[in-house]
Amino acid sequence: MITGIGAEGKSLAKVGEKVVFTDFALPGDVVDLQVTSSKKRYEEAKVLRYHTLSPDRTDPFCRHFGLCGGCRWQHLPYSLQLQYKQQQVADQLQRIGKVSLPDLLPILGSAQTRFYRNKLEFSFSANRWITGEEMASGLPVAEKNALGFHVPGMFDKVFAVDECWLQPEPSNRIRLFLFEYALRHNLSFYHIRNGEGFLRSLIIRTSSSGEVMVILSFFREERDNREKLLTALLEEFPEITSLFYVINPKGNDTITDQETLLFWGRDHITEEMEGLKFRIGPKSFFQTNSMQALELYRKVREFAGLQGDEIVYDLYSGTGTIALFLSRWCRKVVGLEYVVEATEDAWVNARANGRENVSFLAGDIRELLTPGLFAREGRPSVIITDPPRSGMHPDVVRAIVEASPGKIVYVSCNPATQARDLALAGEHYRVDRVQPVDMFPHTHHVENIVLLVRREDPSPNPQAPEEDPLR
Repeated sequence: MITGIGAEGKSLAKVGEKVVFTDFALPGDVVDLQVTSSKKRYEEAKVLRYHTLSPDRTDPFCRHFGLCGGCRWQHLPYSLQLQYKQQQVADQLQRIGKVSLPDLLPILGSAQTRFYRNKLEFSFSANRWITGEEMASGLPVAEKNALGFHVPGMFDKVFAVDECWLQPEPSNRIRLFLFEYALRHNLSFYHIRNGEGFLRSLIIRTSSSGEVMVILSFFREERDNREKLLTALLEEFPEITSLFYVINPKGNDTITDQETLLFWGRDHITEEMEGLKFRIGPKSFFQTNSMQALELYRKVREFAGLQGDEIVYDLYSGTGTIALFLSRWCRKVVGLEYVVEATEDAWVNARANGRENVSFLAGDIRELLTPGLFAREGRPSVIITDPPRSGMHPDVVRAIVEASPGKIVYVSCNPATQARDLALAGEHYRVDRVQPVDMFPHTHHVENIVLLVRREDPSPNPQAPEEDPLR
């Protein structure tokens, strides 16, 4: 019997002294499992057969559930998703960080649980994923091209998506139009293993005001085919605000190190929060759930408890969203960010919103956060940090502790690495408040905000952080 849900959203059962992890099962399910990987302390398995279904199970709303790899908790009611995410935060902070915790505040659920994303990335493939049902039919595969999502654990397989519930229209219509146009005009799809083909990837960004950005990546330049395709896309979707293209001949799909070329329209779209306007370019980082990002930033502001005279440092500041969001309530904000393009957007956002008490620096956070910076800009009263999933480098944690702000507000998309970092700061800071936030309904991912308050009389944290063997 499946007895719980563990880290990374996997379901778990106990067999003797071992924990067995699997996918697409719920607590209360009685299943047959086949072990696919065995470790010293746990095993991984796949479900072969369901004998009894959990009473908590609900019908998935997407026809691709279980195949494309996304929205893997659709069979779990949203209220229970929130319960498991809340428990995940508590477990990871306590088991990994071993820090003393107050009672967690109730998780902030997302008001919108479908069509909540403002950005999706799709891949073209000349060698799509063939489903088990197709193989069992014995019929020849009529179409091997695909435009969709990578199959989890298989870098060279892409699942063809007919309909996606993550991003509002015209996202689905744009993807389907491009796929059908490419087939009609015999455009070659990228073959990942062979490293050949024309069409490579598609990014669609939308804003709450209805603006649309499309970025098409090509493996090689075929000028005539490219211009005809982009022109046809604009004729079909005149609502497109920004249309970019990239020629990307390298080994991976990422475009952060590639030149994005504007084919038509503005070089950005705009998002708005509490009267602030944010410029979003083709490479900009912006929280992918805009509506819930507003709730997240409001909670950060609440935790910071600004009175008007504080100097705030915003680490991993991206395009300046949090910095600008806080700037009305403090003396000044200094944003530090390692992506140069994001910092350039942050400066534009600051000027566009008339915020003169905000500045941004680009570079390695470890090299920026120094006594010299404090001498120039002032020592921080509050530090906001929102690092990537890998968390902060130990040197950054040490630099924050040495800066000795009265408060640290730590925003994380990975409570496991957040727990590790909290433990490193535990001698000098205590956890005052913990607020989980659900940014990604129907997935196991959870955002978490922790307020750290400086100890007046630092005492060593009795237990050092450790790696979680079941994570």
